[in-house]
Amino acid sequence: MELLFAASIFLIFHAYFGYPLTLLVFKRKPAAKAPFEPHATLIITASNEERRIRDKLENTLALDYPREKLQVLVASDGSSDETNKIVSSYADQGIELLAFPERRGKESAQKDAVLHATGEVIIFSDVATRIDPKGLREIIANFADPTVGCVSSADRVIGRDGNPCGEGFYVRYEMWLRNLESQVNSLVGLSGSFFAARNTVCRDFSGEMQSDFRTVLNSMRLGMRGVSDPDAIGCYQDISDSRREFDRKIRTVLRGLTVLFHNLEFLNPFRYGLFSYQYFCHKLLRWLVPLFLFTALMANAVLSLNSGRYTMLLLLHLAFYGIALRGLFSKASPSHALFKIPVYFVTVNAAIFVAWWRYFRGRRMVMWAPSER
Repeated sequence: MELLFAASIFLIFHAYFGYPLTLLVFKRKPAAKAPFEPHATLIITASNEERRIRDKLENTLALDYPREKLQVLVASDGSSDETNKIVSSYADQGIELLAFPERRGKESAQKDAVLHATGEVIIFSDVATRIDPKGLREIIANFADPTVGCVSSADRVIGRDGNPCGEGFYVRYEMWLRNLESQVNSLVGLSGSFFAARNTVCRDFSGEMQSDFRTVLNSMRLGMRGVSDPDAIGCYQDISDSRREFDRKIRTVLRGLTVLFHNLEFLNPFRYGLFSYQYFCHKLLRWLVPLFLFTALMANAVLSLNSGRYTMLLLLHLAFYGIALRGLFSKASPSHALFKIPVYFVTVNAAIFVAWWRYFRGRRMVMWAPSER
């Protein structure tokens, strides 16, 4: 029982801290970006986005990139409102509409749009994401390096007051880890709201699996890698409804599990080397943390029956969850780190647990739509 408790604590620690600490051993200076202006295609997926599509198109037209080298495709996934009409009104400004009559999901729309893409580099973006004026130029410049197959943007969450938010411990941690992975070898996942890939990487595009995750795997299969660019900024508004945010986390993990189990070959270190370790730690091990949390708590409870030392540990254990529950059920949103970190940690792992439950019950959630913001 002591071994089970120690192993669970170790694996939780390694998932969040041990993994990045081992990457620091292999850290190297990132390659400098070079000016690079190939013909590119920007694919915007939309489904009944009449409220936001005009703002997105205006944002696109304001991007700092030669218009003669940029193809803009709006993949309208079964829109039944005024979305198609609004997009069509921008035809004289070079915006192309691909209107699909039936709604099949984001990835299916992206897959069909890729078939119409003429760019050497393809950029994918959601309607809700506002790209920084230099964001497109920054993200494309990474492809001057022939080893780069795909690039992730840096997310910036905008609060209801219009100011940046969400720059707490966890967000800073994720951005740091993403940049660290880029300097060591490759990213394991991209920001789905704004990312780019070579046209060759997108030729094996799936309409049924999470595109941001699978695009990295396609790059690795072709002998290339994924990197993060902190200068390529995509902004989107936060989700004020905590329940919708929880559902979004469940969807993200559930879709990620589908990709993971369809690509178990990447766990083979003899074929993919260091990336197999990254794939295991950043994805599978992170998603197994709810199991380790449960076994650690149960083992701690059994050990406390005959040990004062383990009784103290159990009290600390319960205090952590007590703080999280207080923060979760408080009427006011937690503002102090003492509450924010436990609340976020427990919420994320509860969402992961629900995603596992749904996955083993046969849910795959191919039909995906962005959260209402």
